[in-house]
Amino acid sequence: MFSLERWQEVFQTIGKNKLRTILTMISVITGIFILVVLLGVGEGMKNGIKSTFQDDAENEISVYDGVTTVEYKGLNPGRKVQFKNEDFEQISRTHASDIDKKSSMYRIWSGLISYKDESGSYRIEGVLPDYEFIEKVSLISGRFLNQQDQKATEKYMAIGKKVKDDLFGDKKALGKMVEVSGINFKVIGVYTDPGGEREESRVYIPLSTSQKVFGGGQNIRQMNFTIPKRDNYDEALAESNKIVSKIERDLKSIHKVAPSDASGIRVRSTIEETKRFYDLTSVISIFFWSVGVATLFAGIIGVSNIMLIIVKERTKEIGIRKALGAKPFSIIGMVLHESIFVTTIAGFIGLILGLILLENLGPLIDTEFIKNPEVNLNIAVTTLGLLVIAGALAGFFPARKAAKIKPIVALRDE
Repeated sequence: MFSLERWQEVFQTIGKNKLRTILTMISVITGIFILVVLLGVGEGMKNGIKSTFQDDAENEISVYDGVTTVEYKGLNPGRKVQFKNEDFEQISRTHASDIDKKSSMYRIWSGLISYKDESGSYRIEGVLPDYEFIEKVSLISGRFLNQQDQKATEKYMAIGKKVKDDLFGDKKALGKMVEVSGINFKVIGVYTDPGGEREESRVYIPLSTSQKVFGGGQNIRQMNFTIPKRDNYDEALAESNKIVSKIERDLKSIHKVAPSDASGIRVRSTIEETKRFYDLTSVISIFFWSVGVATLFAGIIGVSNIMLIIVKERTKEIGIRKALGAKPFSIIGMVLHESIFVTTIAGFIGLILGLILLENLGPLIDTEFIKNPEVNLNIAVTTLGLLVIAGALAGFFPARKAAKIKPIVALRDE
């Protein structure tokens, strides 16, 4: 129930000790401000990770060859596993019902590409047409490689924006001929990639062309597959793990690699990688909450100490109230009222300041793993709830002490 007299008492007490009240409020403001900023940064990390992965294939499975480390079927460790076109074709056929998009790759790590007086060293990757959807590149101009290019072993290439800017500047790249290790290639497309300059420093050519031009024969460096979307994460993870196990088992059988050998053939799924990042952000979020709440707790202790001082100063008054028939609950309510009011007002100011900072500086922060740090409605409501609880905790012990004061002892207090 609203009590005008109670509110008058609160404001009267605050008015008598303005400096003390202000210093107390500053500690609470600081605690809430730090908590809000930390939670905003944590949310920004989640946004960044989501942005990083949302433009990649939802569930990509990548297969890499390696070097064996375990003796198996009479074959010594240290044997290099080399994938061939037939390995990719067999896996694609065997698991056709589980696979959505597929592409094998033959990679040249550092290929010299020249156009007139400009030149640079870039990663050249021979891929199949589906790789456009696996990597989810966005074409600025032209097109990506198609099946006809692969079949005809065309000397075509799709280049990243970084390569285009380096070699052509502001000039048009589409249709131009560039030289790769002394061989002319035609630029048929320019793309961007959400991965940034690192991904845009790559050049894609038909797989058949890369194997012929660079002496790869039937060799491939890796295989990439995607599986269809699932309704929820757990279902997608279970499906991914099942297919990963099947592909790994089949390839190890073909190349006589021990089932326990983790180095001879490596198969990884992006959905597991994504889960690790989200688990990491959860840990960071818990850490931020812990630091913020600890800072807020320090402010609560300050408020509690001030309330103890106030109770001490008003001991005689409290004794008179009790002598006149005031109930312990009434005394506790008087102290809690002031504590919750001071804490809530101070915390609300800290919350507003934190939101203003994130609102103005948040959009300016745009790194790979932190994007637009913000505090959503749920966090704001949770923070407001913390303020009320903090105020109650800050005033509880002083209020309990006040309720236990005996009138006869209080009346003797000077």
